Amino acid sequence: MAPPRFRTRLFVTLSLFAVVPSAVLTLLWATTLSTALPLLSGSAAWERVAVTGERALAAARAESLSPQTRAALAAHQQELTVSVTDAQRYRYMAVRAVPIVVAVAAGAVVLLAILASRVAGHLARQLSRPLDELVGWTDRIARALPLPAGPPTRGAPEFAVLRNRMRVMAADLDTGRARALEAERLRAFRQTARQVAHELKNPLTPIRLAVARLQRDASPALADTVDVLATESARLEAMARSFSQFGRLPEGPPADVDLGELARYTAKATVPSHIPVTLDVDAATPLVRGHYDALARALSNVLLNAVDACSGDGGGAITLRIAPHAITPQGDGDALTVPGVQIVVRDSGTGIAPEHLARAWEPYVTHKAGGTGLGMAIARQTVEAHQGAVELWSVAGEGTEVRFTLPVSGTPRTSSDEADL
Repeated sequence: MAPPRFRTRLFVTLSLFAVVPSAVLTLLWATTLSTALPLLSGSAAWERVAVTGERALAAARAESLSPQTRAALAAHQQELTVSVTDAQRYRYMAVRAVPIVVAVAAGAVVLLAILASRVAGHLARQLSRPLDELVGWTDRIARALPLPAGPPTRGAPEFAVLRNRMRVMAADLDTGRARALEAERLRAFRQTARQVAHELKNPLTPIRLAVARLQRDASPALADTVDVLATESARLEAMARSFSQFGRLPEGPPADVDLGELARYTAKATVPSHIPVTLDVDAATPLVRGHYDALARALSNVLLNAVDACSGDGGGAITLRIAPHAITPQGDGDALTVPGVQIVVRDSGTGIAPEHLARAWEPYVTHKAGGTGLGMAIARQTVEAHQGAVELWSVAGEGTEVRFTLPVSGTPRTSSDEADL
């Protein structure tokens, strides 16, 4: 047999707590009053007084008395008779009042039971409905289902606070699940990238040596064929390099990095001279603890995408800005901000179509001929390995803006850290 519902148990408990003590007290009051009323009349005492009084009056009349004394005795006898009659009348009424008192007590118990049941029912609803709702929420949270967005069940204000906290907790759990899945997905991608890079590098070395020999010894008739082999082998080598870079996190001990100097060098080495570049480095930009080569490679990948976006018929320009930026740790809105640096790369090129924007950071996603789709993924991986964050805005036909936010004193995650996971 299934146990009764929580609301039923709560209703019964509250009703019993209200009705049982009140009923016991009411019945005790009725019993005590019914017993005490006849005693309070004093009829028995007055009857004993009347008997002794009659004897005393009879003895007094046997003596020779003056008329005044006889009149006083007659008045006393009359007063005694009236008092005894009143006491008997009061006793009669007290005895007849006992059923009325009992009936009133029973009615009070019934009324009290009705009022207690109404109050208990209201309290049971106010407590059980929100609790039932929250129990259902815990089941939805456990199954990673979204919480209901409708109006909440009425209840005490504390339940509203609990609902809000549970919504925040559910959002944090969803974020944690998404991050865990993304981390596992990226780990699988990196593992695949390492394997692909390894498989490509093994035959590439003899291929490149053979192509170099052919370039020296081949006849002029085979020059075009040899050039194709050299170009494609170079492309495979670049692809293997990209896979290898994505397949590992930054290596070696971190050092203080001057992002202003890094940005100047990377922009000069990456952006062709025919594309205008505006470099804005705030003089108050602090040094960042990290890996210079990995950060330079991440910025270079973003700049190469900006160059491609600005290389069309319409042309375009690139703006590179480095400035201090306060960071609020994720998941802790009440925490103090920590110092950081923001790198902003903005171009006025072709932009990214809305349907492609959501997957811009994913590996192996590219819309360029011959691309590997790893440039932005490597940039994101590097920034997140430095405990930073990436952001992307783009409007098709107007341009794209990429932001890297890095903490000043973050502890970069390295390949050895990943191996320990």
